[in-house]
Amino acid sequence: MTEKIEKTKDLKEACLNAAREVIAESGLESLSLREVARKLNVSHQAPYRHFPSRDHLLVEVMCRCFREFADNLDARMKNEDPTLDLQALGYQYLNYAKAHPLEYRLMFGTPWPEVARDQEMVKDACHAFDILRSVLKRIYGDDDSVSTFIDQQALFIWSTVHGLVSITEAKAMDHLNISPEVIPLAPQHAIKMLSLALLAAK
Repeated sequence: MTEKIEKTKDLKEACLNAAREVIAESGLESLSLREVARKLNVSHQAPYRHFPSRDHLLVEVMCRCFREFADNLDARMKNEDPTLDLQALGYQYLNYAKAHPLEYRLMFGTPWPEVARDQEMVKDACHAFDILRSVLKRIYGDDDSVSTFIDQQALFIWSTVHGLVSITEAKAMDHLNISPEVIPLAPQHAIKMLSLALLAAK
């Protein structure tokens, strides 16, 4: 089994899957090429065939997360009405964060390694952001005069939805004496208020 993994192209994918498992089981600080090799039961040098360092491995894992995230956003139930499409995008974002907490933390809660600048990660992250921009362009137009405003609105939306994800995951929420029905309705309320804010700014 070990020889087969080491001698085939499957080694790279196996390393990436093992890296996610290590992070999920023991935290990001436990990730190393040696630990990945140990988990796969291959030689300590085997992962170096595809990843020059631990940071290169981490960046590739994060790249995959951003691609999966963007694919998830693209897979939403699209609507010809851009305002409704934006709402669908918001729900898709929240559902992804809930279903994939590890990947979400890797994308938005992990400092980027220095080698990320030389990898595909910037492009992958921008693609996810551009999905939001594209919907906003359908609302506000697609000329240079509104490009700065669209970016401001995109950051406003992203920070609001990201903040909701962070707050609902925080353990402090269990001690704030919030009515039980508030938390389940929070996504719907947040997206409704975002829609009203965007319409007011139109």
